[in-house]
Amino acid sequence: MNRHHTNAASAALLLGVLLGPCSSAAAFDLNGAWASDADNCSKVFTRKGTQITFTDMSDVYGGGFIVEGDQITGKFARCRIKAKKDEGANINLLAACASDIMLQSVQFNLREVDANTVMRLFPGMSGMEIKYARCPAP
Repeated sequence: MNRHHTNAASAALLLGVLLGPCSSAAAFDLNGAWASDADNCSKVFTRKGTQITFTDMSDVYGGGFIVEGDQITGKFARCRIKAKKDEGANINLLAACASDIMLQSVQFNLREVDANTVMRLFPGMSGMEIKYARCPAP
């Protein structure tokens, strides 16, 4: 009988170890269209077929970015995420970006505010941050 309790306790411990990290270590989902002003989502983004794209005048309304998997698209550049590190509410991204005139590596530092809000941080620039809201699909 004592052995039965030991096996049951071991199985419960193993199950807790296997399931525990899955529920608490879920990475923040960045997929979607993000605007610097939630009220202007329809002025920043539009849908062309199955694609979400920028409107012609999106930068007049604050702009934003679109994340699809490992791709980050801005109005004037496209980036591929090379590395992502979640540290609590902070998300650090290293991306290879291309615009019409150059290629460069860019580091993005984000802080999760809630499921639909992030702040872009600029390390070394005290007080400099930009708030982005996830837009509903256009």
